[in-house]
Amino acid sequence: MTKRIGGFRRKTGSKLSKSPRNKGKISLTKYLQNFNNNERVVLHADPGYQKAMYHPRFHGKPGVVVKKQGNCYVVNIMDGNKMKSLIVHGVHLKKA
Repeated sequence: MTKRIGGFRRKTGSKLSKSPRNKGKISLTKYLQNFNNNERVVLHADPGYQKAMYHPRFHGKPGVVVKKQGNCYVVNIMDGNKMKSLIVHGVHLKKA
Protein backbone atom coordinates (compact mmCIF):
# COMPACT_ATOMS: atom_id res chain seq x y z
CA MET A 1 0.00 0.00 0.00
CA THR A 2 1.17 3.49 -0.71
CA LYS A 3 1.00 6.29 1.78
CA ARG A 4 -1.65 8.98 1.42
CA ILE A 5 0.05 12.19 0.32
CA GLY A 6 -1.52 15.55 0.92
CA GLY A 7 -3.88 16.96 3.47
CA PHE A 8 -6.97 19.07 3.84
CA ARG A 9 -5.70 22.12 1.96
CA ARG A 10 -3.63 20.44 -0.77
CA LYS A 11 -3.85 22.10 -4.22
CA THR A 12 -5.98 24.97 -2.91
CA GLY A 13 -3.56 27.86 -3.42
CA SER A 14 -5.83 29.71 -5.82
CA LYS A 15 -9.06 29.05 -3.93
CA LEU A 16 -7.71 29.96 -0.51
CA SER A 17 -5.72 33.08 -1.32
CA LYS A 18 -6.71 36.71 -1.09
CA SER A 19 -5.96 39.44 -3.57
CA PRO A 20 -3.22 41.82 -2.40
CA ARG A 21 -5.79 44.55 -1.82
CA ASN A 22 -7.75 42.40 0.66
CA LYS A 23 -4.86 40.83 2.56
CA GLY A 24 -4.49 41.45 6.28
CA LYS A 25 -6.81 41.28 9.25
CA ILE A 26 -10.46 40.34 8.90
CA SER A 27 -12.83 43.28 9.28
CA LEU A 28 -15.04 43.20 12.37
CA THR A 29 -18.21 43.67 10.33
CA LYS A 30 -17.42 40.49 8.39
CA TYR A 31 -16.48 38.59 11.55
CA LEU A 32 -19.61 39.63 13.46
CA GLN A 33 -22.17 39.36 10.64
CA ASN A 34 -25.40 37.54 11.52
CA PHE A 35 -27.54 35.20 9.46
CA ASN A 36 -31.16 34.20 10.04
CA ASN A 37 -32.68 30.76 9.62
CA ASN A 38 -33.68 29.85 6.05
CA GLU A 39 -31.39 32.57 4.66
CA ARG A 40 -29.56 31.75 1.42
CA VAL A 41 -25.77 32.00 1.58
CA VAL A 42 -22.73 31.17 -0.55
CA LEU A 43 -19.70 29.36 0.87
CA HIS A 44 -16.70 31.64 0.40
CA ALA A 45 -13.69 30.73 2.56
CA ASP A 46 -11.60 33.43 4.22
CA PRO A 47 -8.05 32.06 4.51
CA GLY A 48 -7.23 34.49 7.32
CA TYR A 49 -9.44 32.51 9.71
CA GLN A 50 -8.96 28.74 9.66
CA LYS A 51 -11.36 27.69 12.42
CA ALA A 52 -14.70 26.19 11.36
CA MET A 53 -13.71 26.18 7.69
CA TYR A 54 -15.46 23.73 5.39
CA HIS A 55 -13.69 21.38 2.96
CA PRO A 56 -12.39 23.28 -0.10
CA ARG A 57 -14.39 21.08 -2.49
CA PHE A 58 -17.52 22.98 -1.37
CA HIS A 59 -16.04 26.41 -2.20
CA GLY A 60 -18.56 28.62 -4.03
CA LYS A 61 -21.57 26.38 -3.41
CA PRO A 62 -24.90 27.95 -2.41
CA GLY A 63 -26.72 26.77 0.69
CA VAL A 64 -29.35 27.54 3.29
CA VAL A 65 -28.71 28.39 6.94
CA VAL A 66 -30.58 25.91 9.14
CA LYS A 67 -29.63 27.04 12.64
CA LYS A 68 -26.95 28.67 14.75
CA GLN A 69 -24.63 26.37 16.68
CA GLY A 70 -22.37 28.23 19.08
CA ASN A 71 -20.46 30.84 17.06
CA CYS A 72 -21.08 28.93 13.83
CA TYR A 73 -23.97 28.13 11.53
CA VAL A 74 -25.30 24.82 10.22
CA VAL A 75 -25.62 25.18 6.44
CA ASN A 76 -27.36 22.67 4.16
CA ILE A 77 -25.92 22.28 0.66
CA MET A 78 -26.60 19.95 -2.23
CA ASP A 79 -23.62 17.80 -3.24
CA GLY A 80 -24.77 16.07 -6.38
CA ASN A 81 -28.12 14.51 -5.40
CA LYS A 82 -27.29 14.35 -1.71
CA MET A 83 -28.12 16.95 0.96
CA LYS A 84 -25.18 17.65 3.27
CA SER A 85 -24.98 19.80 6.36
CA LEU A 86 -21.81 21.73 7.19
CA ILE A 87 -20.84 23.60 10.35
CA VAL A 88 -19.32 26.86 9.15
CA HIS A 89 -18.21 30.07 10.85
CA GLY A 90 -19.91 33.24 9.61
CA VAL A 91 -16.62 34.58 8.26
CA HIS A 92 -16.76 31.95 5.51
CA LEU A 93 -20.31 32.85 4.40
CA LYS A 94 -21.66 35.51 2.04
CA LYS A 95 -25.29 36.52 1.68
CA ALA A 96 -26.74 35.38 -1.65
